[in-house]
Amino acid sequence: MEGRSEFDRWFGRARTLVLQPTTLCNLDCRYCYLPHRRLRSEMSPEVAQAVADSAAELADPGNPLDIVWHGGEPLALGRSKFTALLAPFEGLRQAGRIQHSVQTNATLIDDEWCDLLARYQVRVGVSIDGPAALNARRVDLRGQPAFARIVRGIRRLRDRGIRFSVIAVVGTEGMEWPEALLDFLADLGPHTVGLNVEEMEGVNDRQCGITRDQAERFWQRVLDWRRTHSGGPALRELERVTDYLHLARSGQRDEWCRHGLDPIPTVSVDGDVVLMSPELAGISDDAYGDFLAGNVRHQTIASMLAQAHRLRYVAEFMTGLSRCQAECEFFAFCRGAQAGNRYFEHGTFTATETDYCRLTRQALITALYTTTKKEIAA
Repeated sequence: MEGRSEFDRWFGRARTLVLQPTTLCNLDCRYCYLPHRRLRSEMSPEVAQAVADSAAELADPGNPLDIVWHGGEPLALGRSKFTALLAPFEGLRQAGRIQHSVQTNATLIDDEWCDLLARYQVRVGVSIDGPAALNARRVDLRGQPAFARIVRGIRRLRDRGIRFSVIAVVGTEGMEWPEALLDFLADLGPHTVGLNVEEMEGVNDRQCGITRDQAERFWQRVLDWRRTHSGGPALRELERVTDYLHLARSGQRDEWCRHGLDPIPTVSVDGDVVLMSPELAGISDDAYGDFLAGNVRHQTIASMLAQAHRLRYVAEFMTGLSRCQAECEFFAFCRGAQAGNRYFEHGTFTATETDYCRLTRQALITALYTTTKKEIAA
């Protein structure tokens, strides 16, 4: 029971289920982490029904469970097949117990897709890395730029009044042009912008080459941009800092950790489930095997979570979290960063600091500190 109590100390209820409706993607982004994106494997309605049965057990009526459709490219499945996967969840959705989200490259969005997204109240996230020059690594299977098609899909969402967020992968080029990047993304009209500093994960085994100093300067300029664009979209990373500082200032910092980390069960097309990091799906190695917690066709996700502490990689991750808490001055905000980054960078889950820690969490906090210090001095 000691392992179980340790799991309960770190993890709260599952607030997100990530579902892979298809492995296929119609793009071939140079930094993509997905190992099977050129293969067409598709989730069956039977697997979706099994996930919906598990979702009914996990869903908290006061806090809808987020069902995130994340491929591959989810829309590559086609509208009729995607609708068939949504059907088992419809009772839960209408009861307010789940909500749907989709992360898409937007190249396939047309009026019919907009009708479907609106009908099921699907929250939309679009992946685009900035203006054409910064989006150059997002290409199709023939190596052709996808930029114009992505922008066309976004315009269709806007024309139809469908709210959307955007996520941009920021590489070395984007680090040097944060103002141009943010001006472009804001002009697209999203309600939220997320900035993902490029990571080494999955089959993308190349380090991004961005230094901590570069990242800190980038975040300082992002903060400066925010001050002069107060009416623009929310910036996800800055919103996280603001939420944390608000709770800390009001004496409620413990509330930041009260619900625990989300174990993020991720369900592949065939029903296999991995925990803690969607990027682990489809990955295997000699030390950890295939990272599977089970298969949703044979076992509920709740029962998998009840036994999760017995999985080697989960136990190692909890060891790593304890080390972070003991050693890292940023832990109160960071809360241990991401399991997948530890594995893909270090080959183990007991490691602590990663590029994600340094470039996204630590550099952001130090940039805020430096900027605030300069303002006080002025």
